[in-house]
Amino acid sequence: MNASTLRSSRKRVAVVGVLTGAAALALANLAPAGATTAHQALEKKPTVVLVHGAFADSSSWNGVVERLKKDGYPVVAPANPLRGLTSDADYVKSFLKSVKGPVVLAGHSYGGAVISKAAEGEPNVKALVYIAAFAPDKGESALELSNKYPGSTLGPTLNTVPFPLPDGGTGKDLYIKADKFPQQFAADVPSRVSDLMAATQRPVAASALEEPATGAAWKSVPSWNLVTTQDLNIPVAAQRFMAQRAHSRTTEIKASHAVTVSRPGAVTRIIEQAARATAGN
Repeated sequence: MNASTLRSSRKRVAVVGVLTGAAALALANLAPAGATTAHQALEKKPTVVLVHGAFADSSSWNGVVERLKKDGYPVVAPANPLRGLTSDADYVKSFLKSVKGPVVLAGHSYGGAVISKAAEGEPNVKALVYIAAFAPDKGESALELSNKYPGSTLGPTLNTVPFPLPDGGTGKDLYIKADKFPQQFAADVPSRVSDLMAATQRPVAASALEEPATGAAWKSVPSWNLVTTQDLNIPVAAQRFMAQRAHSRTTEIKASHAVTVSRPGAVTRIIEQAARATAGN
């Protein structure tokens, strides 16, 4: 290769290098902007906090969690202690204080009573979602509301187990008898799943269901309600009464009390409705 050819080759390499560097710089400048926009879009979605009820645990929300995450929502389902309404609500309230940004707070069953108190005074809670849930007014208990209308067959299915209290007394834990659990709690759930749910159920202290509510956040926070018409735990008439009283945006569905397991898609839709409706509030 002669000197002239070598100089020409070096010039071409230099030009290609400059063009490549310029292209890389342009892409570098564009990528962060795109990434920032996507990140900001994700940040605009509220965190969904899911609170389970009695005779269940956080895994009862698994199908809902999966769908919410797929749709880009930050989501968490903390454990509900099921020891006492006030103490359970205080526990959930303390968790809410750890969440940054807006929150959509959903409760299933007894979890509805818990979120009704926990959301009080929490400005980041933009919406309450009741899923086959109690929404008590101040002074009402879950047991009282369950007995307000006929239709619950829960009582005869329960097994009582004593447990020691910190003050030396004795409390009463309530379980649904394993052989009664599928029909009573989860009639529309496959038996292989409902049998596992029966074996792993979380008991609730009887005193928690008897304890009167001391607050009702649904009076000041917009609410949504999914009413389960095949529910044997909370009579459908009681669910309708609470939803109407709270002026909730209400959907009815033919499902058992275990709707978070049997119909997670329907549960997800109502939670996302609440999230979209309160976005930017």
